Amino acid sequence: MTKTYKILIGGKWVSSESKETFQSLNPATEKILGRFQSGNENDVNQAVDAAERAFEGWSSLPAPKRGEILFRLASLLKENKESLARTVTNEMGKVLSEARGDVQEAIDITEYMAGEGRRLFGRTTPSELRDKFCMTVRRPIGVCGLITPWNFPTAIPAWKIMPALICGNTIVFKPASDTPLCAIKFVEILEKAGVPKGVINLVTGSGEQAGTPIVRHKSIRCISFTGSRDTGLQITKEAGIKKVGLELGGKNGIIILEDADLNLAIDGVIWGGYGTTGQRCTAASRVIVQQSIKERFEKLLSERVSRLRLGNGLDSKTDVGPMINKKAVEKTHSYTEIGIKEGAKLLCGGHTFGKKGFFYQPTLFTDVTYNMRIAQEEIFGPTVCIISVKNLEEAIEVMNSVTYGLSSSIYTSNMRSAFKAIEGIEAGLTYVNSSTIGSEAHLPFGGVKQTGSTREAGWTALEEFSEIKTVYFDYSGKLQKAQIDTG
Repeated sequence: MTKTYKILIGGKWVSSESKETFQSLNPATEKILGRFQSGNENDVNQAVDAAERAFEGWSSLPAPKRGEILFRLASLLKENKESLARTVTNEMGKVLSEARGDVQEAIDITEYMAGEGRRLFGRTTPSELRDKFCMTVRRPIGVCGLITPWNFPTAIPAWKIMPALICGNTIVFKPASDTPLCAIKFVEILEKAGVPKGVINLVTGSGEQAGTPIVRHKSIRCISFTGSRDTGLQITKEAGIKKVGLELGGKNGIIILEDADLNLAIDGVIWGGYGTTGQRCTAASRVIVQQSIKERFEKLLSERVSRLRLGNGLDSKTDVGPMINKKAVEKTHSYTEIGIKEGAKLLCGGHTFGKKGFFYQPTLFTDVTYNMRIAQEEIFGPTVCIISVKNLEEAIEVMNSVTYGLSSSIYTSNMRSAFKAIEGIEAGLTYVNSSTIGSEAHLPFGGVKQTGSTREAGWTALEEFSEIKTVYFDYSGKLQKAQIDTG
């Protein structure tokens, strides 16, 4: 019998007022994993009310004490790492080793933010006046609305929830409708760790019925969203005057110069382009190769791609798992057809795979020009385009030709080339001799241009989920007027 799960409001697991549910499927087998509440505006309103009631108690708890709860949470996540990882593989599809990495990211950010409970630093600075002391303190924002995607169903919620909690905020959390079970299992562990009732509230459901009410709610003072550019644009229109953090798409590139270690570079392209079945905002969908090595590189890469094994992520022999759903497969295949029509040469893949599940063959194009749609638009599937260039200057120009600017990479043995790339590439992250991936937990993650307006993880995450208050102590015993008083 299929289990029906509930939503969490004010510390109680309850049914949605909509009386409706939806299914979540295993993308490798199409097996139903459960039924989940179709949350609506009434559920969101109740969740916000619960978060508001919990705010005073949570925000007044000393930050180091909040950190102690996060340390307990990190310990519980470690204990439950394997079961959480298997849930990620079953519901999202990524291979088990990657799913374990997904959970490990959650562990890492939880430990890091727990430590920040003793380091929510402000600043002191001299005053321009005598007998006056100046400082800043960090204060919580209030109720935060967190809306997360399906591709990292444990890591990305943790990247938002942990800094929000350590800063003293309360939360209304809406996960992606493709991975609600991952969110529920994660929040259950937060409860066990001792997060007080009402501090975190979970509402599952569609973007239209549950996400939009969160964005529009006047009592939610902070929105943090990871997802598509189009949805991010809509959020900026509807959120009103509140703090909004957006981590949107990417069309990331890897530059490979003629002095690169080709075997290392190919390892990076395989991991960047086909890891997580290309379903990462940091996926390396463009490979910008110097002309002098293009033919050799194509041969070596196509041989590797053709050997990648598709299958259920729980199978240890699987290299590439399924895509998230049928719609994603159809989108990826539509871009294969677009690439062929544009004149690109298909080297590998380009078709669906198997009779069950949402599988698409790892796909490789060459003879791609920088202005083709397959080289400009985010596909979010296992498709990689090879673009040839004459030199580093042209490579950087091609790299910057897209509207996104998240992650980037260059493979070279020349230090000057590496630093020229770091200076010239328009991206939030640049890797030298490594693939286009995300950030470690203690470093900022985010992009430029239409990739978004946020820097998650690291110390910058605290800035996303707190406000700076400037404080003055005047002990002169008289009225002093800044910029006027000269005595």
